[in-house]
Amino acid sequence: MKPTDIAAPDYFHKVVDCQWACPAHTPVPEYIRLIAQGRYSDAYMINWKSNVFPGILGRTCDRPCEPACRRGRVEETPVAICRLKRVAADFKDDIKQRLPKPPPKNGKRVAFVGGGPASLTVARDLAPLGYHCTVFDADPEAGGMMRTQIPKFRLPNSVIDEETGYILGLGVEFKGGHRIESMKALLAEKYDAIFVGSGAPRGRELDIPGRKAAASHIHIGIEWLASVSFGHTDKIGKRVIVLGGGNTAMDCCRTARRLGGEEVKVVVRSGFEEMKASPWEKEDALHEDIPILNFLVPVAFIHDNGKLTGITFQKVKAEYDAKGRRNLVPSGEPDQTIACDDVLVAVGQENAFPWIEQDCGIEFDKWHMPKVDPKTFVSTNPKVFFGGDAAFGPKNIIWAVSHGHDAALSIHKMLSGEDITERPLPEVHVSSQKMGIHEWSYDNDISNDKRYKVPHRDKVIALKDIRAEVELGYDVKLALGEAERCLNCDVQTVFSTSLCIECDACADICPMDCITFTGNGEESDLRQRLKAPSAHPDQDLYVSSDLKTGRVMVKDEDVCLHCGLCAERCPTGAWDMQKYFIEMTYAGSTCPTKSRSAA
Repeated sequence: MKPTDIAAPDYFHKVVDCQWACPAHTPVPEYIRLIAQGRYSDAYMINWKSNVFPGILGRTCDRPCEPACRRGRVEETPVAICRLKRVAADFKDDIKQRLPKPPPKNGKRVAFVGGGPASLTVARDLAPLGYHCTVFDADPEAGGMMRTQIPKFRLPNSVIDEETGYILGLGVEFKGGHRIESMKALLAEKYDAIFVGSGAPRGRELDIPGRKAAASHIHIGIEWLASVSFGHTDKIGKRVIVLGGGNTAMDCCRTARRLGGEEVKVVVRSGFEEMKASPWEKEDALHEDIPILNFLVPVAFIHDNGKLTGITFQKVKAEYDAKGRRNLVPSGEPDQTIACDDVLVAVGQENAFPWIEQDCGIEFDKWHMPKVDPKTFVSTNPKVFFGGDAAFGPKNIIWAVSHGHDAALSIHKMLSGEDITERPLPEVHVSSQKMGIHEWSYDNDISNDKRYKVPHRDKVIALKDIRAEVELGYDVKLALGEAERCLNCDVQTVFSTSLCIECDACADICPMDCITFTGNGEESDLRQRLKAPSAHPDQDLYVSSDLKTGRVMVKDEDVCLHCGLCAERCPTGAWDMQKYFIEMTYAGSTCPTKSRSAA
């Protein structure tokens, strides 16, 4: 194998698995260290720059970072990265003075369709550069689906108001209660660019017998949640069935419990493990005494002269073909009918663009989705960009934020007369953490603590108040304990071939056997000769240049815990612990686009 190019910006970035997995590439270990030091405002600002909504995401994120957490490779549970993000938001000081100040306008105007996380992220990036940003939304307040579809017992309005307010305070014009009905009309207003962040606003229907006859007691989940959010709906029948297995279904069933539903059931066509809902969302529903019934497919709504009385289900089972693809087939058991007074249909969301005319230069694919470049987020009309759910279908808030950053960069480059396909490299800093022979500027003791549980409000009290937040968040003591579980994966083990005397002391002291001195070879061969088995071939091997004996140092990045014992033990300083910090490319970034050294 060739020696590893650790100067490449992405090499160490991939080693910081949590940050690499985060769509917005939030510097997770950096802000967790700051939380451990009690520097909550600093931790918040790091989050604010990358993921824009720390308080919101600290309560609602789908947490793609946590399955990637290296802590999960040495014990069952990863670091509670998401809940520590909330800690930064809960305990920060007033940070308004640390936000960008609205600059003089540069004469360029950008319109935004929809006031959700994607649009607000683009506006947050462009407003400090002098663009006049105007956000149009049909709802009276900013936030989009964060405000309308996430229940208040999970995400209080005060948090949404605060974090959307930070963005609007940058000089962004918000026109609430203003629905855009025509793209042609918007284009005619001569905006320099338009960003569409209108989400996936339409819930999927369930067209089975009885749907129309019993329509008054059958509700589309996301529309019903919005009606509850705005106070239009404040009650529901005692017996409620929620159809669907995603997070929206979990929000629906828990909301129904708080509005008078005494017998609330979730019915899903798939198995429990295959449900799209996050594991913690399912746990919260079960904790609130909501059963989840699996492998049941609705076949008819049962009604008595229009009054809903129940749903008939067919029992199915999963079968797998030779390629491992799952098919749901009838089990042969008799159909069963479950009585109910109301049904909430949460079987998916769809995009809807009836307001975009066919002759305005925006092409759509066979699924009626806009043709959007996945790198630049531009449509076939060079002035119109898409992001979030409106671009590629329903995902989650953190993906919408990521889209927003990339779209903002494209808009800024386009309006600056630059090629939007040329993307500046991220800014990278690598700095030694050495303070003495055996001292480091970070805490490298590995905590043996298990993951700390987040305190919850008493269930009896929580179910009586639909606006009472259920999760109470970590206090300072719990936050410190959880923060110390982080393995500091961004503090990298950096090897210097010229200083190595091949004493093998580092390999001897390594608690994970991740360092091997051996002859070089092809990667497949080299992985077979490592001291510890290479269980994750997708993780890189860190390979040195040839040593004096002709051997090479090989470190399996998958196994390394970044404990620093190799650097402490090395008698010549061939190993060093260097903190790697990467800031992703944003609108206004000045780093060059051509290849350069990252260090």
